[in-house]
Amino acid sequence: MFRVSLVVCVLISSSATAEDFSYSLFDGETLNGWTIENDATAEVTSEGTLKFLSGNGWLRTHHQFQDFRLQLEWRTLKPTKYDAGIFFRAANHGKPFPKPAYQVNLLEGQEGTLIGLKDGQCRGMAKPAGEWNSFDLTVRGDRASLMFNDQLAYDLNGVEVRPGFLGLQIEVPLGGQFEFRHIRVTEYDSQSVFDGKTLAEWEGAKAPAESCWSVDDSQIVCSGEKGGTWLRSKNVYGDFNFRFDYQLQGGGNSGIYVRVPKDGLHHRDNQSQPEAGFEVQVLEDSAAQYRKLKPYQYSASVYDIEGADPRVSKSPGKWNTLEINCHGQEVTTIHNGVVVVHINSDSHPLLGLRKVEGFLGLQNHSSVVKYRNLRVGPARENLIPAGKQIQSD
Repeated sequence: MFRVSLVVCVLISSSATAEDFSYSLFDGETLNGWTIENDATAEVTSEGTLKFLSGNGWLRTHHQFQDFRLQLEWRTLKPTKYDAGIFFRAANHGKPFPKPAYQVNLLEGQEGTLIGLKDGQCRGMAKPAGEWNSFDLTVRGDRASLMFNDQLAYDLNGVEVRPGFLGLQIEVPLGGQFEFRHIRVTEYDSQSVFDGKTLAEWEGAKAPAESCWSVDDSQIVCSGEKGGTWLRSKNVYGDFNFRFDYQLQGGGNSGIYVRVPKDGLHHRDNQSQPEAGFEVQVLEDSAAQYRKLKPYQYSASVYDIEGADPRVSKSPGKWNTLEINCHGQEVTTIHNGVVVVHINSDSHPLLGLRKVEGFLGLQNHSSVVKYRNLRVGPARENLIPAGKQIQSD
């Protein structure tokens, strides 16, 4: 259940309607937010399109989605006998393509067909090879609908309800090259905690937010002003999923306070100490001064409790994705599409000393840090790859 409360601590039930969160999945310049799986390659062209180059595999999102709207444009560069596809609610295993997964086909003659559902057949709606086509795919509950070049291709039920990745199938040896552009997703169960223009959802905890925080180019930016305040959410959260992107320069340091009290306390080693939340580290891991840190001090770690494994931080100046999932005293962090922490209070008793409801916070650690695409939704289930176990202490 997604539990969020106002600062007066009146809980809002999980049935409350959340605003949909929409954002670009492809920036036209990089593959930020995507991971290439198996034997495949892709590039961003000088025209700002995503182009398949070689191999068999797929390009998957860092995050999983259950109910969503996916909008994109595609074209094939092969004149005939081409093949690719759009995966959704896909698991991250199976080679060279994900299994299980639903697939909207891009095979010549079957473009748009939802494989595996008898009412998902689609014929004769694609434009000639080399021309751009548009898909507008909506999946909610057990229902899927596709608008294909602004015409309804199907609207059907029978889709299994489960979270999974979005992905683009790369099948160059037999299927040829494809290009994609204008890829956008709407998360139907996430609510923005940053409108891209103001800090209305946040407040300075120790001083006015403007003392070291600002909004620039749809990003929350911390100047790193020494002695400046941390940024506290105006809502209190219990079970939730928090997703965002962050960027650090060389040697940068920040953190996310999770379920902290109003004063931001995030350290507690015994019952006699005041109640505290915890911190998920945000750090530029490759900096020379951080070579000898403890494992729990690197980015995406639950600070003082469990280190991120593996460590997958990107180089300075690049955008990273981070996802924090809290369900009771079970905590998972997903860093650049990889599960790096998965623990609970049984495996890590220190976690059992931490609060299960409190504020979120963005830390000022005397470094410039940028955040974007911040949104909160219900705690997610089934985010863990097959075979991934709770980490031992």
